[in-house]
Amino acid sequence: MAMPMRVTGGWIQLLTDWLDLYQFPAPDLRLLLDSRRQDEAVPLALWQQLLERASMLPATAVVPALEIGAQVRPRHVGVLGYLSLASHTLGEALLVYQRYEQLFYGQQLVRVRVQGELVVLCWDADASTGASADTVAIAALVSFLRRLLPEVSAVARVGFVFPAPDARSRAAYDAFFGCEVVFDAAATEVALPVSWLACRLPHSDPDVREQLDQQARALLLALPGADAFDCALQRALVRRLPEGEVGLELVAEELCLSARTLQRRLQQRGLTWRSLLDRTRQRLAEAYLADSTLQLGEVALLLGFSEQSALNRAFRRWTETTPARWRRGLRATAVPPSAGGDGAVPEAFR
Repeated sequence: MAMPMRVTGGWIQLLTDWLDLYQFPAPDLRLLLDSRRQDEAVPLALWQQLLERASMLPATAVVPALEIGAQVRPRHVGVLGYLSLASHTLGEALLVYQRYEQLFYGQQLVRVRVQGELVVLCWDADASTGASADTVAIAALVSFLRRLLPEVSAVARVGFVFPAPDARSRAAYDAFFGCEVVFDAAATEVALPVSWLACRLPHSDPDVREQLDQQARALLLALPGADAFDCALQRALVRRLPEGEVGLELVAEELCLSARTLQRRLQQRGLTWRSLLDRTRQRLAEAYLADSTLQLGEVALLLGFSEQSALNRAFRRWTETTPARWRRGLRATAVPPSAGGDGAVPEAFR
């Protein structure tokens, strides 16, 4: 069953930062925002409601949603934002977004295709989140692209599925994006020149990128479905495992629960603390072993084991084989990746 659509909890901070920028008191709206944790996903219906309330404030802009999106920073997008920032090229950053978009929306929605001299990021009409939410999302994406590549100012085309607004608002869209803006489009889209894919990013860092990619894969693997409690629990485990601090009491404290309440919730799901820890470690271990750049000792540390021999014993208990044999089996069935030069269109975009 697909997870219900939602937005990242970082969007709560994005909206709060916009309120702070213009010093809006907005006590009722701030109360709602303060009641949400930033590491907690926001249901789409609630996000739409928050934006509706924001749009009713004495506006400093014709289209507040454009200004809200323009405030985006990597911290608002979490690991996905920092991973994009550390990517080698813009093409690599877009692949990162395509691969891990589910961390943001709870679903994999974006399609990327090459259309002549353009590469187009496209979201089907039935994935629309509403006029205000779509505007914030696309304004944030374009603003983030401008931060990744300061030398560029305008993408080639932007499309929205909702009807064209009044003339004054439409002028605001045109001025913000600085390109052709299409309303009543068949899909929400952002188009940019194919040549941009090869542009090197100024903050590229291979080591940071590798670490963040491991974290993103772990978080993606930990997405449990529609249950918010399971999601929070898995995320807490993923964060704490590399630190070796995964006791029930510590995780319960992070979730603002008593240890007894956490145990009771696990029992309701037919789990014990040990079985949950084993299940999570096994799934993460299989994902990490698929990454040939990680040494077995590093995999052990990422899973919270003090030494490789402890990983070997646990993995044999889970799978009746060793991590090394498991990895060799993966290599034997792997398909070599396609080669490509810096200026080539990535295969995933073809």
